Amino acid sequence: MIPLILASKSPARTKLLTEAGIPHSIVVSEVDEEALAASHPDATPGETALLLARAKAEAVAALPDAAGAFVLGCDSVFEFDGDALGKPYTPDVATERLRAMSGRAGVLHTGHWLVDCRDSRAGSGRLSSAGVEFTEMSDDDIAAYVATGEPLHCAGSFTIDGLGGAFLARVDGDPHTVVGLSVSTLRSLFAEAGVRLTDFWGDL
Repeated sequence: MIPLILASKSPARTKLLTEAGIPHSIVVSEVDEEALAASHPDATPGETALLLARAKAEAVAALPDAAGAFVLGCDSVFEFDGDALGKPYTPDVATERLRAMSGRAGVLHTGHWLVDCRDSRAGSGRLSSAGVEFTEMSDDDIAAYVATGEPLHCAGSFTIDGLGGAFLARVDGDPHTVVGLSVSTLRSLFAEAGVRLTDFWGDL
């Protein structure tokens, strides 16, 4: 089977691929996400997610190790009150965001970009979006969650597959999108490249 390289260090994404029966290796890109997003101030949150996913995939696809492989880049951006929220990085930012999101809803956008390095570096991308509604969170809830460190490196300051799942009331759309990689979207990208996702199951 054609090798797949995931251009992401996200444990959640590699876990999703593994559970979906898709063997892969990991090569982390050196893309400066904040600088790239800042250079496109007029992009919508969804456009930003796809832009970052493409940049990651194309950066790794340019490496010698990617020859003959597929390279998948993904990036997630949370849209809340019209703003694009990436990773908060600091407890203060995460706390502020979670207080604002308590009892309210937003949209998690995950961009996917697949580069086919077999004959060329042709690539295609798709955006998957899902609505996310939060429960009411007390200040004590938020403080305890932020203290775990989990939300500091997650788009929007929350997860669905970790501790943050306790504060999600409803997801409208593909839950995998909220995790950071929609397997059904990847299946469509493989189909465009003439490959069936089920072909990766041969070694199971």
